[in-house]
Amino acid sequence: MRALVIGASGQVGAALGECLTAGGHDWVGTYARVPRHGLEPLDITDHRGTERLIAKTAPDWVFCVGALTFVDYCEEHPDEAFRVNRDAAAVAARAAAKQGAGVVYYSTDYVFDGENGPYAEDDPVQPISVYGQSKLQGEQAVSDENARALIIRTAVVYGPEPQGKNTVYQTLRRTRAGERLRVSGDQLCSPTYNADLAAASVTLTTRDMGGVFHIAGPAVLDRHTFARLACRVFGSDETLVEAVPTSALGQRAARPLRAGLRSDRARATLTTSLRGPEDGLRAMRAALEAASG
Repeated sequence: MRALVIGASGQVGAALGECLTAGGHDWVGTYARVPRHGLEPLDITDHRGTERLIAKTAPDWVFCVGALTFVDYCEEHPDEAFRVNRDAAAVAARAAAKQGAGVVYYSTDYVFDGENGPYAEDDPVQPISVYGQSKLQGEQAVSDENARALIIRTAVVYGPEPQGKNTVYQTLRRTRAGERLRVSGDQLCSPTYNADLAAASVTLTTRDMGGVFHIAGPAVLDRHTFARLACRVFGSDETLVEAVPTSALGQRAARPLRAGLRSDRARATLTTSLRGPEDGLRAMRAALEAASG
């Protein structure tokens, strides 16, 4: 397979790159703001630039990872959210279709309202935030533009990443500095180890699968419990993590409370491991320790 990873400098994109390399696949990756050696610069809102790069690389699959994922920022900047999460992805999907390539679009459990999770692929969607709306419309636009569209919904992705931005890094930085941390105790989620997400993604594309798949960890737990577990696995002070209701956090965008994803379809299709949070966190710690020598 020859692949193009749009957004390869982030955690999912970087994990995809490692997985593609390990599998012997040929791939090209892009970055937007954070340069990484070997990656090409691309502003995904530059439609002509996206079209030129896809035509030049002639991939079999385009992994459209680059997105605007800051939920509260999206709420305050809806035009930008839709420009990135819907319009840019649609352009990539259309350009891929012209090359006969498939496209993978990464979405979220935020396309659901959080009333009756965890959710299966066929459950009714009803986003309650601009971010969720932009990702749902992105799913629809990509599917309209490319007959080989693969939509992967995931949730609370964590693991080793070049930029060190995901929720585990943030939790550890603050607790190791002795800061108290207030985390939602009533917002359920399905934490997903990024290497597992990447491996499942690559396997689905090598099998030329399409449609909607949920790829998420098997456990559904609240974010406070996950944060304390991260502290426990990494040897940080979990007593600094305080559970509060989501309503007390003053967040601009509404969050789905009973969210999370069911990955039954993926498990029936794949042999790829989707690790639970403790196993995933232990794998993350081992990987970071190995990388630091």
